[in-house]
Amino acid sequence: MATPVLGRLGDMYGKRRTLLISLSMLVIGSVVCALSDALAPMIVGRALQGFSAGVIPLGISIMRDELPAERLGSAMALMSSSLGVGGALGLPSAAALAEHADWHVLFWVSAALGAVVIALVLTLVPESTVRGGGRFDLVGAVGLSAGLLCLLLAISKGADWGWGSGATTGLFGAAVVVLALWSRWELRVSGPLVDLRTTMRRQVLLTNLASVVIGFAMFGMSLVLPQLLQMPEATGYGLGQSMMAAGLCLGPSGLVMMAISPLSARITSTWGPKVSLMLGAGVIAAGYGAGVFLMDAVWQILIVSCVIGAGIGLAYSAMPALIMSAVPVSETGAANGLNTLMRSIGTSTASAVVGVVLAHMTTAFGPVDLPSLNGFRTAFVIGGIAALVALAVAALLPGRRPARVTAAPERPGTPQTVAGG
Repeated sequence: MATPVLGRLGDMYGKRRTLLISLSMLVIGSVVCALSDALAPMIVGRALQGFSAGVIPLGISIMRDELPAERLGSAMALMSSSLGVGGALGLPSAAALAEHADWHVLFWVSAALGAVVIALVLTLVPESTVRGGGRFDLVGAVGLSAGLLCLLLAISKGADWGWGSGATTGLFGAAVVVLALWSRWELRVSGPLVDLRTTMRRQVLLTNLASVVIGFAMFGMSLVLPQLLQMPEATGYGLGQSMMAAGLCLGPSGLVMMAISPLSARITSTWGPKVSLMLGAGVIAAGYGAGVFLMDAVWQILIVSCVIGAGIGLAYSAMPALIMSAVPVSETGAANGLNTLMRSIGTSTASAVVGVVLAHMTTAFGPVDLPSLNGFRTAFVIGGIAALVALAVAALLPGRRPARVTAAPERPGTPQTVAGG
């Protein structure tokens, strides 16, 4: 919920300043979690950590304002793909800490890394002088937060509460009502939190829809492959790996995402970001299709994860170029924040859908029920279908190559205000 809010604040009051606030909340939240031994403070700390989700869109927006044109494409591609890279590389690191140290150490490490990044931002990142101006839309921020809270809570807890239960259906209904009222407000207010007229442009709308489905496909891999790797060998299909070994098996996919970003930037500069997005979705679908058959050995899982990782790197790298070539320079923070939010909605939906599949397609293993081989294959098929849906959505993007995203023009030493669209 913080991503579009922080993006808008960055557009209005300074992206570097808002970036530092976002990172500070990560450090504070990590320390709260590290000092916690009860559920309530842990929830508070995790909520504070969630403000760090604004780092990626704010970073991409700063790049547009500050970097020369020849460096902008590859830099944005790497920054955008880091959403997947961080998760893939974080798995083995977190697994190692969980197996060999107290779990509190994980949060101390997170706090330390956040402090290092704050120091680097203070030292190396300039404050952009591009401002959107206007007043902050507090009503819009509260309305969007309330609507998203209802929607994401219903998606994430629907399987536990029952999809037809009063709590789940009530939350879905509340989300529809609140978001409808919020949309009406945003269309009428001057200086809205999210410019829905810009968001409804074909290129922005379709990119955001594709982001939801790509986010679904990315998180599906993160849910399925670790369970398959750690499943007991006695099941006949499990690979019997430890938590740390399972994390190490998925780590290379993060390196592939990082390595593929320059290629994605080159494809985007040559043929346009639409081609990069379509190619990424196709590669993800191929990876999931291979996963249906390549489940018998660790090396096969490595291949599957790396192919899917390559597709995610291609797709994620293309999204900022599609968004920023269709929105005013003064709205890049909010627009990128909304796009990041769409990916988060996709990951939350993946958690719910894949969780239901693996919970209901089970086989008896002693006193417990474990996900069955067909359950894993079904999850792979669903991930592949999601990628194909993303491919179809991307194919509907404007056929002409979007205008090249360029760095902001040279600005005088005094701060400049750019009127919002």
